[in-house]
Amino acid sequence: MTAPTQTTGRRERRQGLRNMELGLLVVAYIIVLGALLQVQLGVNGTFDWHVVTLFGALLVLTLGVHIVLRFRAPRADPFLLPLATTINGLGITMIYRLDLADNPEHPGTQAISQIVYTGLAIAIAIAVLIALRNHRVLQRYTYLFGAVSLILLVLPLIPGLAATGANARVWISVGPFNFQPGEIAKITLAIFFAGYLVTARDSLSMVSRKFLGLRLPRMRDLGPILIVWAFCMGVLVFQRDLGTSLLYFGLFLVMIFVSTGRISWVIIGLLLFLGGGTVAAMNMSYVGNRIYAWLHPFDDALYQADGGSYQLVQGLFGLGNGGIIGTGLGQGRPDLTPLAESDFIISALGEELGLAGLFAILAMYLIIVARGLRIGHLGGDDFGRLLATGLSFVIGLQVFIVIGGVTRVIPLTGLTAPFLAAGGSSLVANWIIIAILLRLSDTIRSSQVGATATEMYANNQIPNREGASA
Repeated sequence: MTAPTQTTGRRERRQGLRNMELGLLVVAYIIVLGALLQVQLGVNGTFDWHVVTLFGALLVLTLGVHIVLRFRAPRADPFLLPLATTINGLGITMIYRLDLADNPEHPGTQAISQIVYTGLAIAIAIAVLIALRNHRVLQRYTYLFGAVSLILLVLPLIPGLAATGANARVWISVGPFNFQPGEIAKITLAIFFAGYLVTARDSLSMVSRKFLGLRLPRMRDLGPILIVWAFCMGVLVFQRDLGTSLLYFGLFLVMIFVSTGRISWVIIGLLLFLGGGTVAAMNMSYVGNRIYAWLHPFDDALYQADGGSYQLVQGLFGLGNGGIIGTGLGQGRPDLTPLAESDFIISALGEELGLAGLFAILAMYLIIVARGLRIGHLGGDDFGRLLATGLSFVIGLQVFIVIGGVTRVIPLTGLTAPFLAAGGSSLVANWIIIAILLRLSDTIRSSQVGATATEMYANNQIPNREGASA
């Protein structure tokens, strides 16, 4: 193969990836626009074309990411952006539908806010794609990201910054704006864990003895997992946030397993968390009440109690009312469930789209996680492999915690569904994750192409500078 032909082939492959992404984006736009118009028809019986402004804003924002990828990350994964766009668009659709339920004549307050948050999140994602030319740069600042994570989690405990009125102390208030630092902390923690585990992998992989078929680590190496466990228990105790505590600890367990290949680390971690959770449930009313509501949601006294199981039960009724194919967008009563636009948006979507619609949404989440894990599997360096795995897993684990809580598989935790639920903090964090995964996939593919070209040149399969072919 001559050099110009090879260069042309690589350029065509890059263009093919981006063209595939553009085609999938068109499909995403059709789905979101159809859903918005169906909501209008279902609630009011007519189409209000002003809703196209919501759709147009999403279209312009995501096309901006696509254009940036064409020039700054042409080899990036072509599936992540369309999938995130579709889920984000469905979230805006349901929030708009709940606006219609509250005020059919002047809807759109929360939906417009969600579009603004989406614009901010995508703008930050674009900035990450432009500024982060190579993911390996992040490894240089491993301990800085660890310090930033600690600061982010301490912020809600500082008097004057902590938002009032919330059960969990995870929000800060700056003027009229509220923000959840813990959402950003899951990204900085993933970077810190990846950088730390790359350097500590050899010592953590050492085995001291076998017990019941498990290859246990040395006692001296238990320090890191004990520190992270204590850190997560601190989140549970001081911030009263069971979901975030579980999310952080699960992230560390998966990354340490991928780094060392030792299942014993996972078993030790699970035993530690279950033990700590049991002690917390016995001594902290917040945790105990969540578990009791999980086990006995239909208890009449608990159902009627302030802060009891009313929200959970209403969500279950909504899911039951949806059945297999749902009531249809605009035809259900998702507004009967408190906080249906945030904590229980899965229940709202399940009522109007049915089990089939929820499976479609879960499939999109699954593909995002699978593509992220694939990026990690193909990674040429340990840091990139761990980072891609951690960021992908944190999305998957958060989806499981949210849907598991709404459907009573696990106790309700208060986390929100990525890309779907109302609020800016989660949107910003998850779009940053998508941007980092896109950068990782581009860097990895670029390095593989460079390695292939070098190998071909070494084997005399690429012409020399004088143009003589092999």
